[in-house]
Amino acid sequence: MPRVLIVLLAAVDAAVAAAVGLALLLAPLTVAWIVAFGVDADWGALWPTTSTLWQLGHGVPVSLALPDAVVREVGIAPEAASFVVSLAPLLFLAFTAIFAARSGRRAASAGSWPSGVVAGVLTFTAISVLVVLTGVGAVATTPWALGVIFPALTYLCGALAGAVATAWIDGDGGIVDAVHDRVDAAGDWAGVPGDAVRGASAALVALVGSAALAVAVAALLRGGEVVALFEALRVDGLGVTAISLGQLAYLPTLVCWAVAWLAGPGFALGTGTAVSPAGTELGVVPGIPMLGLLPEATSPWMLVVVLIPIGAGALAGWIIRSRQASAGNEPDVLPQATTALAIAVLAAGGAALLAVLSSGSIGPGRLAEVGPDAGPVALAVGIEVLVGAGILLLGPRHRDELRAEELLGADEVGREDPRG
Repeated sequence: MPRVLIVLLAAVDAAVAAAVGLALLLAPLTVAWIVAFGVDADWGALWPTTSTLWQLGHGVPVSLALPDAVVREVGIAPEAASFVVSLAPLLFLAFTAIFAARSGRRAASAGSWPSGVVAGVLTFTAISVLVVLTGVGAVATTPWALGVIFPALTYLCGALAGAVATAWIDGDGGIVDAVHDRVDAAGDWAGVPGDAVRGASAALVALVGSAALAVAVAALLRGGEVVALFEALRVDGLGVTAISLGQLAYLPTLVCWAVAWLAGPGFALGTGTAVSPAGTELGVVPGIPMLGLLPEATSPWMLVVVLIPIGAGALAGWIIRSRQASAGNEPDVLPQATTALAIAVLAAGGAALLAVLSSGSIGPGRLAEVGPDAGPVALAVGIEVLVGAGILLLGPRHRDELRAEELLGADEVGREDPRG
């Protein structure tokens, strides 16, 4: 495909990703605006609200300063009238990253992924600048530099991940192939990088999937508490719809909290609080319905959930070991140990990233610290995945695997030229 066409398609992909993300916010906000304020509402505040929420969805902190009239009417303490909200609804960030990965993969398949990635990132950055400059609000403000950098960085990471992964598998005739050739020349160590990335991806997917299942189970067991919190808010149909959509945007954030909980360290819901399998210490919890899913108390027996990350590591080790056995090129102990360690390190890094993205502030005072701590989560996930992956990768081989290798070796010998 001509490079100009690849650039144009990548730019269109970036524009569509930004437009769809903004439309997902603007459409329901427009309906809510009409229902709440009527056709004579102040439409000038609609776009700044959309812009601010879109930036928050990409991790940009939002500074809120309530007007004095609202503070006096509602009776809010003056020190609580100004605060920062930085806990991101990760649904928007995940959408941008996935859409960017799809664009990067298509650019790599077309034969010129660097041009496609650059074009997509530049287009998305330009749209971010436009959103930031035109969406300045009076009550909620964002740092303009972060408002441009964070969305663009999200798109860049997604596009690079999709492009490099596709180029590594299919080839690109450029830098990725050059690196691939250097790795292939490393003998027994040639498979370590690919196996490490593949194993860490499998472990993280298994861990996130288990966390999502845990959230679903909590919704079944504690659905009554969620309904009770909805009823306590005493909101009308519009309020219920708005709160439900907001909670849907924060559902990936809640799944990341569940990852930290399954790993052991858990997460905080305010300064001095903790929610973990070892115990739950909560003060006054905000009346947000989805927080009704949090366990009120835990038992030491719940520490058994740390077997889930170990199982995720074992799954990664089994996948890598099976691929090696089917290819008949199982490495020696040292490369295998390095692979297990690399899987654990990459999985720990991924868990730390999820913890960073799902932590922040949701209000003044003690609510300035919400979410998991990246350090303990990364350490716990790294150790647990290392145990599981190490058992499967370094364990003794089954006799069926040895027999398969013998048959493969005999077949290779049979294919040798008898004149050699």
